[in-house]
Amino acid sequence: MHELIFNLHIHTCFSDGSGLHRDIAQIALHAGLDGIIITDHNVLSKGLEGYYQEGNKRILLLVGEEIHNQSIKPQKNHLLVIGAGRGLANTADNLGTLIDEVSKAGGLSFIAHPIDPLQPAFDQPDISWIDWSVEGYTGIELWNGFSEFKSLIKTKLMGLFYGFFPGFIARSPFSEALVKWDELLTKGRHIVAIGGSDAHALHIRIGPLQRVIFPYEYHFAAINTHLLVQHSLCGDIATDRIMILKALSTGNAFVGYDKPLPTRGFRFSAQNRDTSVIMGEEIASKGGVTIQAHLPGLAEIHLVKDGQLIRKWRRRESFTHITTQPGIYRLEAYRYYLGRWRGWIFSNPIYIK
Repeated sequence: MHELIFNLHIHTCFSDGSGLHRDIAQIALHAGLDGIIITDHNVLSKGLEGYYQEGNKRILLLVGEEIHNQSIKPQKNHLLVIGAGRGLANTADNLGTLIDEVSKAGGLSFIAHPIDPLQPAFDQPDISWIDWSVEGYTGIELWNGFSEFKSLIKTKLMGLFYGFFPGFIARSPFSEALVKWDELLTKGRHIVAIGGSDAHALHIRIGPLQRVIFPYEYHFAAINTHLLVQHSLCGDIATDRIMILKALSTGNAFVGYDKPLPTRGFRFSAQNRDTSVIMGEEIASKGGVTIQAHLPGLAEIHLVKDGQLIRKWRRRESFTHITTQPGIYRLEAYRYYLGRWRGWIFSNPIYIK
């Protein structure tokens, strides 16, 4: 398998971000990413998808939308739409219809920032997802960098501190998001987890002090979604888009917080006597299954089955776990960084049937 590192959920000056597509692509290229996906609010910036190149390096920029009903205050239930190929914000007033239209268009839909708390210091409302009755979406944005930032700042001065020292922000996906994801999975739904930066690169001023809060450069070195695909990007946008959408739709992916230590090279797989699978795939329990993981550095590793922690390893780079028990198995890894334990890797599940 080949690994591609993508940063998802990025805003430009087409909505409430501060950068142009080409400038953001150049920043991401310098950060060593393989691709980025722009999702401006209720607008599809057509004609800007493609490869951006500098020297012998290139990066793929794809365009989607973050869609929500602007007539409702506060504007909850944001949906990330990727790969639909056309603007669908006109169906935002009915989530079920919106999700159906995304599917009909061959696109993917992810619940954006399922937990997004009130932030009174900067007059930011709670825009968490609340309509859990809908079905048919592809997955959930398990870890959202900007939502976590909102949860930490109690005053404008704290916001400025984290603006100057953003490395202290990321800790882990919200526990409520992890619980909700496990709840959905154990109901038999195939829900793919992604990580999103929710990058805006906002310019703020407090008296004489001004700062870009959460610049694009920081995001691209932080919460990324790593995709496992058949081969590297070939340079044909139609072919590469299909390959990327397939990895996202099946969950051949993991969320990596790349700031403490790059997560490239992480693998989580399972084998029985007949076959081998990776994250997002199913395998039969008959005859026993060996679950294996390899990490690119020492970490505290948690193996979770059906939402419950079943094994824990400390200061390990790998493990093997043998089971005959059907269930939904996923992995969490934590590293000590800047004075505390922080989430490092969150895998999509392996489904043992």
